[in-house]
Parts: sequence; structure tokens; C-alpha cells
Amino acid sequence: MTGIAPRELTDEKLERELAHLHETRHDTFLHGSEDALAFHSTRTAELEEEYLRRNPDRVVDARRTRVGSRELAGQE
Repeated sequence: MTGIAPRELTDEKLERELAHLHETRHDTFLHGSEDALAFHSTRTAELEEEYLRRNPDRVVDARRTRVGSRELAGQE
């Protein structure tokens, strides 16, 4: 692994790292080497898992669920 272990990051640094990875995902996907994409995917998963571990009760926007999205679109 490269970088600080996710459990060692402060909440602020964890969120900053996640934001950066999400910002760079598309470019890495389109133009990164296989190794770069694999590392990016692994690191993103590690940080996201840590975020979810720390925030199990995070607020979920109903529009970001399948049922909520369908209701808002008037679909059954």
C-alpha cells in the first residue's frame, strides 16, 4: 500500500483524500495505465470503507436510492 493507512487519517484528511480521488477518477479511468487504475480503485475502496466504518449513520438522500428516485420521477 502507498499512502497513509486510512485508519490513521483524521476525518478531515480522509474526506479530502476521498474528494481528490473522486475528482481524478475519470481521468485515471480514461488515460491511466492498468497499474494506475488498479491502484486508484484499491485506494478509493480502502478510503470509502473507512469512511463508512466511521459514519454508519450518515444521512442518505432519498433521491439517491432506487425507490426514492423512481418516486420523484413518477415511476412505479
